[in-house]
Amino acid sequence: MDDDVLRRWQQVIVFTGLPGTGKSTLAEALAVEAATPVFAGDWLLGALKPHGVLGGLSRPAFLAMYYDLLETLVRRQLMLEQSAIVDCLVDDTVADRWEKLATEYDARLRLIECVCTDEGEHRLRLEGRRRGIPGWHEVGWDHVERMRVEYPRLTREHLTVDAMNPVQRNLRLVREYSGLSQEPG
Repeated sequence: MDDDVLRRWQQVIVFTGLPGTGKSTLAEALAVEAATPVFAGDWLLGALKPHGVLGGLSRPAFLAMYYDLLETLVRRQLMLEQSAIVDCLVDDTVADRWEKLATEYDARLRLIECVCTDEGEHRLRLEGRRRGIPGWHEVGWDHVERMRVEYPRLTREHLTVDAMNPVQRNLRLVREYSGLSQEPG
C-alpha cells in the first residue's frame, strides 16, 4: 500500500457517551478489526490510582490531566502516521481540541456518540457489568446521572448509535461512518 493510501485512513475515532452505553464494546471491536490501538480513560486512571496521583486533585485539575494523557497518546500515534481510537466521555470543547490535533497531522476526527434510549435497560446494563479494570472501580447509576448533567450531548457533527440495537449493526454503522467498511463501494 502506498503512503497516500495509508495517510488517507489516518484518523482519530472517539467513542463518547454515558457509562454503560456500549463505548468500550464498540471501540474494542473496531480496534481488533482495524489493528488500531484503543486508549480508554478508565484504564489510564486505573493505572494511576494505586500511585496516589489522583488523590487531592480538584475536578478541573483531574479533568485536565485525564484529557491531556489521552491527547498525548493520540498525538504519539499521529506522529507515527497511525490512527487511534479513544474510549472516553467528551464534550464539544474537547472534541474541538482533538480536531485541531488531528488536522495538525492531516488526519480526520470521527466522533461516535453511544446512547441507550431505554433508561431501564441502560441502568440494568450498567449495574450488571464487571469490567475488571485493575485499580479502578465500577461506576453506579449516580455517576451516570452526574455525567448526564456535566456532559451535554454533542452539538458538532457525529454519528449516534443506540445500545438497544445489536452490536454488529452499530459496528457496521461505525465502519461506514469512519470509512472502514469492509464492503465494496
